[in-house]
Amino acid sequence: MVKIDHIELPDFPLLLAPMEDVSDPPFRALCKENGADVVYTEFISSEGLIRDAAKSVMKLDIYEKERPVGIQIFGANLDSMLRSVEIVEKTNPDIIDINFGCPVKKVVSKGAGAGILKDIDLMVKLTEAMVKHTNLPITVKTRLGWDHDSIRIVEVAERLQDVGCKAIAIHGRTRAQMYKGDADWGPISEVKNNQRMHIPVFGNGDITSPERAMEMRDKYGLDGAMIGRASIGYPWFFNEVKHYFKTGEHLAKPTIAQRTEMARRHLQMSIDWKGEHLGVVETRRHYTNYFKGIPHFKEYRLKMVTSDDPKDVFATFDEVEQKFGDALIPKIG
Repeated sequence: MVKIDHIELPDFPLLLAPMEDVSDPPFRALCKENGADVVYTEFISSEGLIRDAAKSVMKLDIYEKERPVGIQIFGANLDSMLRSVEIVEKTNPDIIDINFGCPVKKVVSKGAGAGILKDIDLMVKLTEAMVKHTNLPITVKTRLGWDHDSIRIVEVAERLQDVGCKAIAIHGRTRAQMYKGDADWGPISEVKNNQRMHIPVFGNGDITSPERAMEMRDKYGLDGAMIGRASIGYPWFFNEVKHYFKTGEHLAKPTIAQRTEMARRHLQMSIDWKGEHLGVVETRRHYTNYFKGIPHFKEYRLKMVTSDDPKDVFATFDEVEQKFGDALIPKIG
C-alpha cells in the first residue's frame, strides 16, 4: 500500500497528471472510471484565484466521484499562495499540489512553475509555509532541475520532505529540455533510493505503454506513475496498465464503436460543464487519440475539429459508428 499522508492507495498507484486544458472534470471522471487512482485538476494560478478570475475559479470544481482528487496551484508570491490555499480549502479537495514544474515561458518568466528551480530556497520556503497554513496534505510536482548542470533533485526532494511535503511527483526532464529528448528516470530512482526519503516518489514522463509503467515500477523502484500525455483521448490507458501488471498480457483494445461512445460521452459531459462553445472547442484535442490509426479517417476528423455546432460533431460520431461499427483499429506493421 502507498499512502499520501492519511490517504491509502493501492500498490503502485496510477495518477492522472494535471494538464492545462485537459484535466477538467469530464476528463477526470472518464479516467477515474477507467482505473486512475488519483486525479489532479488543471493547474490554477494563485494570482487568478485571489483576483477571483472566472477561469481560475471554475477550475476549482470537483466532484465526489473523483476522490481522491488534488487541486494544483502555481505561483511564486508567498502571500498569494497562502491566500489561494484558503480559497482552495473551501472546495474540500483531498490534496493540494504545488506546481514547481511547468516549463511554459509565461509561467516561468514570473518565477513560478519550473522557474522556481532557479531558487531552491524559495521553493522550500513556499512549501513549508503552505504546509503550516493548512491541514490538507501538500504535495509537489516538479522536474529534475532547471538544466542539466543544475540537477539537485535528490537534495531538493529531501528538503521538501523535511518541511512537510507528503509526496513528490518528478518529471524526468529539466526545464531546459521542455518536452524534448527522452525522460531520464535515473535521478528519480536516486530520490527514491535515498535512505532518508519516506514519502511516496512518483515518476512522470514518457510512460507510453504498460511495459514502460512496469519498468518504472520494477527497474526504477518508484512508488507510482503519474500519467500525462498517454491518457489524452485515451482514458483506457490506466486499466490497460493494471491489466498488464496483473496478467502480463495486453487488454483488448477498444473497438471503434467503443471509442466513438467514449468521445460522445466526453463531449456531452464537457458541454454540460462548460457550455456549448467551450465544450466543443476544448474537447477537440482528444479526438486525434480517440480515433488514432483508423485508415481513411481524415474527412471525419476534419469535421470533428472544425464543426462549431455540437449537433454536427455528434452526427459525425454517428457516421463513424455506422461505417466502422465494432471493428478494431488495424495494427500497423
